[in-house]
Amino acid sequence: MTTMAQETVTGATVAGAAADVAVAPQSASTVRRHELAAFLRHRREHITPEQVGLPRGTRRRTPGLRREEVAQLAAVGVTWYTWLEQARDIQVSVQVLDALARTLFLDSSERSHLFQLAGAIDPQPATSCAVVTPALQAMLDQLDPIPACLQNSRYDILAYNRTYGMLLCDLDAVPPEDRNCMILSYTHEEWRSSIVHLEKTQRLMAARFRGSMADHLADPTWKTLLKRLRKSPEFCEVWDRHEVMGASPRRKEFRNTHVGRITVDHTDLWLGPARGPRMVTYAPADEESRERLEKLHKLAQPR
Repeated sequence: MTTMAQETVTGATVAGAAADVAVAPQSASTVRRHELAAFLRHRREHITPEQVGLPRGTRRRTPGLRREEVAQLAAVGVTWYTWLEQARDIQVSVQVLDALARTLFLDSSERSHLFQLAGAIDPQPATSCAVVTPALQAMLDQLDPIPACLQNSRYDILAYNRTYGMLLCDLDAVPPEDRNCMILSYTHEEWRSSIVHLEKTQRLMAARFRGSMADHLADPTWKTLLKRLRKSPEFCEVWDRHEVMGASPRRKEFRNTHVGRITVDHTDLWLGPARGPRMVTYAPADEESRERLEKLHKLAQPR
């Protein structure tokens, strides 16, 4: 006969045993390592020896390339690369990731995926963005002489039309990695001098950037941009105010080097959810500004 006390002890024992065999949930880093391993294996198995100039031979049983072949082509150790495909907890440098991306013929999306899985920042980010389709670029061009560009929530300038390219500076001459409105407002003298109300603009951008960054606090790309901006004491003074603001239409004034003062109405046309990519347009606020934008567009035509 089983007593109530025995039943209690037995139940506790069973519960304890169940707890012992329960599988702990995987951490995010563990999941990423396994995803990275699977991704590398898949890409390796889908590249033929002929693609990389290696003989196929008659005894090859592995689909695609062997691990040691990838390691040799990428100039990394065979054991180290094997551990990488086994999802071992090892550190991966950006130089090695870059070599693997080239060895495995990764396109821009696959390369970005590789670095994201490895928790690393690509030292050579793509100059184009998946959101910039030919149709969107055509829309930007059709808006000329109204200045227009595509931006993401980090203020990266992803694409632009001719008039926008000459509105604040010669944007074509700016390296792609520096085409960020916040970076330019603290480091590029012509860009800074073209903004009539610079201090107000910097405060508005910092407030919007802080609001958007709340969704990306662990994103290395955002942290890298913030670290770069913090090198400016001017930015730190604005950033430390902890101001937050959402997007809203507003009037802006620019002092263009070629045609003089221009007043425009800023509008954001969202391409997805708020705080995502958007088309920024600057419609002339008066007839004089319209005429000056048309003149600026003509100056930009031969470019």
